[in-house]
Order: sequence, then structure tokens, then C-alpha cells
Amino acid sequence: MKQSIKYFFLTISLALCFTSCGDKASLQRYFVEHQETKDFISQDFPLSMIEVDKSNFTEKQMEAYHSVDKLNFIGFKVNADNLDTYKAEVAKVKNILNDSKYNDLMAFNIKGDYITVKYLGTDDVADELIIFGSSQEKGFGIIRVLGSDMNPEKLATLMEAMQKADFDKDKVENIVNFFK
Repeated sequence: MKQSIKYFFLTISLALCFTSCGDKASLQRYFVEHQETKDFISQDFPLSMIEVDKSNFTEKQMEAYHSVDKLNFIGFKVNADNLDTYKAEVAKVKNILNDSKYNDLMAFNIKGDYITVKYLGTDDVADELIIFGSSQEKGFGIIRVLGSDMNPEKLATLMEAMQKADFDKDKVENIVNFFK
């Protein structure tokens, strides 16, 4: 009898844990729920697929580059018919990213276009880097950078180098064309 009561309370405790943890919005859940939704595009690819010219990378940038395994992308293309949906989706994403588990790396606003970079992890090791950009004229996109032993400071310098680097644009053509 005692063992039955013990298992009953253990089962109830586990059920409460799983239901309370499952209700919280997460970026991963957002990706899964929207990857095949109208007006969205989703793509996963390894960083090696982009074929970046690394000849001008510093040692820190090379370390950061090699710590990245893959990228997950989801984007929403805005038009006159879905502007309200766009605004609602941007609010959802911003709400998710405002969670205290996401650490700020950088943010800027250029002529109404908003870009923020955040990461999950500690100051020494990032588990995930998140780049979120939105524009009322084009839409929004989120890139999740996944890897191992990623360093937020090194990743910031890698992002600067990637902006200047030559890469094979054909590899990301679907994403670029989606926002045209």
C-alpha cells in the first residue's frame, strides 16, 4: 500500500513538472510551429555549406567559425495582406527573446529596421546564438546558430568578418530571394 501511494505521488509530481514546463514559449517551439506555415520560409543548413572565404579571418574568428555546426533560419515575408499577422508574429518573437535566459550581445536600429543579437549560455560559452532582424517593408528573419563551445565574444567578431567575407550566394539563394 505504501509503495502504491509513493508511486502515485511520484507520477503526479512528474505530470505537474512536464505540464508546467511545456507551456512556456521557446524559440525552438516557434520554429517547429511555423516552419510550414503560410508566408514563412524555413531552412536548416551546416555552416560549411555557405562556403565562406576565410583567408582574412583572425585566429579568434577561425576558432569561432569552427565552433559553429549549423544554422536554422525562419523568415516571414510581409505584404499588404498580412501586415497585422506580421506585427503579431514580431511581438511573439520579441516576447520570447525578452526572456531572461537570453543574453544581449548587440542590437541596433537602422532606418526603422531592427536587428538584435542574443545568446543562450554564459559569458564564456554560448549554447546558441540568435540573430533577429525585422523590417516592415520586407518582413523578419531569425537565425539560430548552433554549435559547441561557442564563445560569445569570438562570435561577435566572426559576425563582423562574415559581413565583409565573400561567400557563395547561390547556397542561400532561397532565403535572399524570399525577401525580394
